[in-house]
Amino acid sequence: MNVKVRNNNVEQALRIFKRKITDSNKLFDYREKEYYEKRTTKRQRRKAAAVGRERKRQQKLAEMPVSLK
Repeated sequence: MNVKVRNNNVEQALRIFKRKITDSNKLFDYREKEYYEKRTTKRQRRKAAAVGRERKRQQKLAEMPVSLK
């Protein structure tokens, strides 16, 4: 990944670099592979996240007016 520094504006180049990194999910991949995680642990973590997302979705649906459902 390349970022050009223009007019000695390092702060702007750093902001652009951080945005590129977050958009490409490189940082997430690096953190995910930083430590070994057993398959069962990974499965449990993903299932818990899915349950949380579903609970949040159900809560959002319950708050909607009946006419919109």
